[in-house]
Amino acid sequence: MPIFEYKGMGADGRALKGLQDAESLRVLKGLLRKEGVLLTWAEERAAGSQSRKGEVDLKRLFQRVNTLDIALMTRQLATLTKAGIPLVAALTAVIEQNEKTELKTALTAVRDQVNEGSTFAEALSQHPKLFPELYVNMVNAGEQSGTLDAVLARLADFAEAQYKLNGKVVGAMIYPMIMLLFGIIVIWVVMIAVVPKITQIFENFGRQLPWNTQLLIWLSRFMQGYWWLIILVTIGIVYGFMRWKRSRKGRERWDRFVLKAPIFGKLVMMLAISRFAKTLATLLASGVQLLKALDITKAVLGNLALQEVITEASESIREGESIADPLKRSGRFPPIVTHMIAIGEKSGQLEEMLENVAEAYDALVESRVSALTTMLEPVMIMLIGMGAAALVFSILMPLLQMNRFIQ
Repeated sequence: MPIFEYKGMGADGRALKGLQDAESLRVLKGLLRKEGVLLTWAEERAAGSQSRKGEVDLKRLFQRVNTLDIALMTRQLATLTKAGIPLVAALTAVIEQNEKTELKTALTAVRDQVNEGSTFAEALSQHPKLFPELYVNMVNAGEQSGTLDAVLARLADFAEAQYKLNGKVVGAMIYPMIMLLFGIIVIWVVMIAVVPKITQIFENFGRQLPWNTQLLIWLSRFMQGYWWLIILVTIGIVYGFMRWKRSRKGRERWDRFVLKAPIFGKLVMMLAISRFAKTLATLLASGVQLLKALDITKAVLGNLALQEVITEASESIREGESIADPLKRSGRFPPIVTHMIAIGEKSGQLEEMLENVAEAYDALVESRVSALTTMLEPVMIMLIGMGAAALVFSILMPLLQMNRFIQ
């Protein structure tokens, strides 16, 4: 059923706007008239489209759907379906409750497709931006097994856990990055606005300036005269790096480098293992077949080097091997992880063992992030202090020499 964005006037004279599904513009007018709304403008829109061609919807720009929104919606849907409410009615209730325009529009389209005879998973697959393959396959498994409410609850738990973990990592990195950015801005302002005024004193000094002061003056003049070149070169380097990273060869090299990088390499590996174990456990517990679950899990790792390991593991499983053996041969996964997976396979409790691995590595990630944050703060302060000290020292040295010359 088409979805219309409309504007109108209420019975009390207030301007109103919103979204409404209707078979045609004439039907829309009738529906709004019954609600006491006089229609002044309406336009049919597809899920995820802009309000008007060439017009940016600022409200939607600041209402982007995030993982927590999907988790909250999924939790509401799980509660309603568990209470025995039919899926279409549950979707209608969630749509009315939701405030995010993009998600509301997509769910309206999903409800209409389900009402027309499509499965819930098929309808969700039409919106991959909001509902990735992991989500769709779990819903499909839940529909086929008759445990949709349990699968939705599990999906909500999974999304909330991933959101919290990512939030901790990002939140821990914000303070050091703000400090670094602030230090760069301060030094830039000093080099462009302060140093040129001070160097005027040195021009009448009539003596050879120290090499560090000469370097400071040269850098100041270069930044003052060629600031645009510095910005262009920086943009060019960033663009070139991003383009190289998007290539297959570049991404392979970068992903391998990231895993071996000092300090941060272990953190990236811990995050990947946590994501791998949690995702695979969630899929298997929802009834998704092992090989299909591995293919989906491979896509969420975000690292080609680790994805190659999962691909090799899938091929080995097709040949009759266990999961643990190819993971162990790769050398990418720690022995404790492959050992726990092997025990889970032998005992028939693979999902529970993967959950234990995910919980253990979530705790390790949190501990590692806390330690990195504690270490980065004094390092950033020291680096900024060293830069400021070098700047001040380069200015004070000729001034002290001038004072001795005058005496």
